Amino acid sequence: MSQHVVCPHCQAVNRLHEERAGEKPRCGRCHQPLFDGPVELTAGTFETHVSRNDIPVLVDFWAPWCGPCKMMAPQFVQAAATLEPRVRLAKVNTEAEPDLGARFGIRSIPTLALFRDGREVARQAGAMAAGDIVRWVQSHIR
Repeated sequence: MSQHVVCPHCQAVNRLHEERAGEKPRCGRCHQPLFDGPVELTAGTFETHVSRNDIPVLVDFWAPWCGPCKMMAPQFVQAAATLEPRVRLAKVNTEAEPDLGARFGIRSIPTLALFRDGREVARQAGAMAAGDIVRWVQSHIR
């Protein structure tokens, strides 16, 4: 069985066979790794990643001035090492992308939002440790 995965580098949609997902797959267009930790999303790339990935997309809405966001950043990277390639992890800087924060009604940061098939399916506000992030995501994708 195959699934579509958006390249974090060139935004190309790749067809990836599930049984090969753990083999460090590369993009067919730009040849960069398809999974290499959290990807920074902008207003121009957000919709592609959320709607075109067949895997769930976990988005961390954050800001550079936010202390809890800075504390959670390495935990989010660590969670990516566990969750990828079953889940795409992404970050949205709400300072640089205020329209995305407003669109999703982000009132506090950090806020994690889990998307599946283009729709938000779960949300959690507040900083979390890597293990808590992994458990929270796994509880919503089963």
